[in-house]
Amino acid sequence: MTTAEPAGTTGPPAPGIPAPGPAVTSGPGIPATAPPVKSAVRTVLLLEHFAAHPGLHSLADIQNDLSLPKSSLYMLLRTLVNLGWVETDATGTRYGIGVRALLVGSSYIDGDEVVAAARPSLDRLSDDTTETIHLARLDGASVVYLATRPSRHYLRPFTRVGRRLPVHSTALGKALLATHTDDEVRRMLPKRLEAVTEHTITDRERLVEELARVREQGYAVDREENTLGLRCFGVAVPYRTPARDAVSCSVPVARLTEDHERTIKAALFEARDRLTAVTRRM
Repeated sequence: MTTAEPAGTTGPPAPGIPAPGPAVTSGPGIPATAPPVKSAVRTVLLLEHFAAHPGLHSLADIQNDLSLPKSSLYMLLRTLVNLGWVETDATGTRYGIGVRALLVGSSYIDGDEVVAAARPSLDRLSDDTTETIHLARLDGASVVYLATRPSRHYLRPFTRVGRRLPVHSTALGKALLATHTDDEVRRMLPKRLEAVTEHTITDRERLVEELARVREQGYAVDREENTLGLRCFGVAVPYRTPARDAVSCSVPVARLTEDHERTIKAALFEARDRLTAVTRRM
């Protein structure tokens, strides 16, 4: 790409780019760990920035957020515009994510074996509970929605595939964290846990204690920790150890009775067992 610096460029790495270490080879001429390519890293940082900040943004705002050289950033943006990964407004001075990103994101969902295998179980879970159902995957300190089934009720949460939420504030995330050891969890969590609502657990050690209860009872609960007025129940799908995928059911607190809660938990356990059986070899 036009913004690439020579591989041998010296000096400190650009912001957001890890300092290169010595190359390690896994075979004749095959590097197992290679230094990062600045232009590639900057491209990913830019696209992820647009994904996290919908809408159009000026060059100055993008440069301020990413702390990249303005001239290099401009050339990178123009290259991505020409390739369809970034779009601009009529003035050509404001930038946002392009349609090519949607095509790649959709292909990930369409080609994922777990998502395909989970469809019948998600449909049945939706029928059994009549509430909003999610299948999500762990990604760093976040969970990303891979599939959803909307509630049949008028009062229901907003959902969309591709939505990213903090791992510590969701039943999905807590169910997945609970499949890791406490030491692993401490390494995975950011130093500061964001308070998404007034009920979000923001103390790391308190969250570790919560995960012990999740392991004991087999499911996690989000008690209005991500969305006020909404309670979620989640279970990990243990076709891998530690688990990377989880299923949840979200229900407005106003509609949650003790009987309905028991129905949801039983349906989640059944869905977990069905999904585990069909995904065991994946």
